Amino acid sequence: MESTPAIFAAVVFALFGGAVLAWTGVRLRRREPVAAGVSRVASATLAGTAGTVALALAVYCLTCL
Repeated sequence: MESTPAIFAAVVFALFGGAVLAWTGVRLRRREPVAAGVSRVASATLAGTAGTVALALAVYCLTCL
């Protein structure tokens, strides 16, 4: 993988993953629903998993340099 696209992808994944995890944490702290019409536990689990996977993909992109 070329370094410039890998760095760009890593930054995008890191920003997305961090934003999803921060947003989910704020919603849970305020006791507000994470997703409309879904149980809080299921939506928080799914959002947390998506954020963690995005951060893992960012790390993977950076290790491929």
